[in-house]
This record gives sequence, structure tokens and C-alpha cells, in this order.
Amino acid sequence: MKGTVYKSTGSWYQVKAEDGNFYNCRIKGKFRIQGIKSTNPVAVGDRVKIEVDEVSEEVTGIIKEIEDRDNYIIRKSVNLSKQTHIIAANIDQAFLLITLNNPPTFTTFIDRFLVTAEAYQIKTILLFNKIDTYNEEELAEVKYLAALYRQIGYECIGISAKSGKNVEKVKEKMTGKTSMISGHSGTGKSTLVNALEPSLDLKTSGISVQSKQGQHTTTFAESFDARIIDTPGIKGFGVVEMEKEELGDYFPEFFALRSECKFHNCLHLEEPHCAVKEALEKEEISWSRYKSYVQIIKGEDEQQYRMDNFEEQ
Repeated sequence: MKGTVYKSTGSWYQVKAEDGNFYNCRIKGKFRIQGIKSTNPVAVGDRVKIEVDEVSEEVTGIIKEIEDRDNYIIRKSVNLSKQTHIIAANIDQAFLLITLNNPPTFTTFIDRFLVTAEAYQIKTILLFNKIDTYNEEELAEVKYLAALYRQIGYECIGISAKSGKNVEKVKEKMTGKTSMISGHSGTGKSTLVNALEPSLDLKTSGISVQSKQGQHTTTFAESFDARIIDTPGIKGFGVVEMEKEELGDYFPEFFALRSECKFHNCLHLEEPHCAVKEALEKEEISWSRYKSYVQIIKGEDEQQYRMDNFEEQ
């Protein structure tokens, strides 16, 4: 029987089968897909084939096979550098929630997320949440960041999941598509999901006053019939499965200049007559984006450039 994984706890997987029923499924032994070694070989959004256990008192099953994925979002753990984690699979689009503070979302995190989404051809829309809480100076900063990413080609929407501002606009963009919502803990992911689909009534939590960071309320990635995938808050986004030579292709503004570089294999670092470096000097390319690029290509830890007091799920 075929089905789709709606929830993953790491040991059990909730699968909605083609018969409309939900089955709590598990996997047997070591499960590896196309050489991907991750902490979760089966991810939310996976299309699977299951075998229902008729003997068990509970409605359970065994995942026998995972069908080919259209795409997936994968990251490297900040603390466990050798471990990778597939956040979700078979996604039409991703929404990245960004907050200026409480908690702050750094451009290094945004850029790493966008690079991975570009690599797997997943459209990403940036949602600047909690705009109803910002003062005039903070709103100016949000507008600056939104203008930076719009210039590259990313759609940016200012929202307030709590008050409902522009939530309908987000809902319209989700119609008929499987959408993943991601971001740091405390950026308002579950609040947004509740605003989009009130019947779900997901648990939400406020910001820790002491640490100014989010308190985790979504423990595991979970999909809903509204075709929304809510993901746990993540601290950092380690980029994996990417060669240095191809990294620049996933920065759209770099890729647009690639043919103008003197060397076809230019890494945009120390090479002479580099169109990207020249555009940078003319301030046609953002320094924050270039800084993110250099950090990734040199294998530097995102954590070195951001606050140390976020908790990773």
C-alpha cells in the first residue's frame, strides 16, 4: 500500500495511506537511500510503500520502500558536524520566517538556507514576521533586508502571524502547493500555521525573557492535510552535498556574472578579473551575501558569526 509520511519522530513514522487511514509505521534495520547518510533516512513528505501489520493490536505498519524524491531540504547539524538531517521531502515551495529580534535571524542563516533551496530548485519566499512589534528604526532595517533580497529575485512579505497582517496573502500563495515553513525557534512558525489553518490549533510558546530566544514547541517535522509542513526551530544551517566549484551557481547574483569572469572555474576569491569581486567593489552585490559565500566555501562554521545563546533542536 502506498502513502505519504506526515510525521517523523525518529523511530516511528505516521503515514497517511491511499485508503485515507493513518498508520504508525517503523523501519526495519538500516535504511539507506541513494547513499544519503542522515539521522533520518525517512522524512516528512516522503512517498512510501508500507506493509500493514494485521496481527498487531494497534494500527501499525512497516515502511518497505521509499519512492524517488522530487527534492528535499537537507542540512548539517551545527553541533554534530558529521551528521546530516533531511528536514522535509517533495516540497513545492518553502517559507522562511525571519525576525529582526526576539530572536534575531542573521543573514548567514538566511543565505545558507537559500543556497540549499536553490541547489534543489525549491522556490523560497521570505516572510518577515512580527512587523507589528517593530519601532521605526527596526522597520527601516526590515525594509533594507527585504530590498536586498528582492533585488536578487526573492519574494519578501512583511507579516504578523499574531495580528493576521498579510496572512491571507501567504495563504493564497500556498493554494494547491505543498509548503514547508522553517526558521529559528520563536520566529512564529506554529503561530503562522494556526493563523493559516485555525482548526490545527498547534501548541505555541513565547520568547524566553532570559535568553531572548524561542522556546521549542514543534518537536518534530509534521505535515497536515492543508499541505503545510511545520518544522522544528533550527539554530544553524550547515550546507552539505555541495562542491566548491558549484556553490556560486546557487547565489543568483553571482551566477548572473559568471560568464564575465576571466576564468571559467573562478571561485570569486583571489582570482584576477573576477566579475563578482568587481561588482562587489561597486556595491552592486551585497557584502553580507559575499561574506556568507566565503564562509561556506571555506568550510567555516556559521556559529562563529552569530550569537552563541540559541538552543538547537
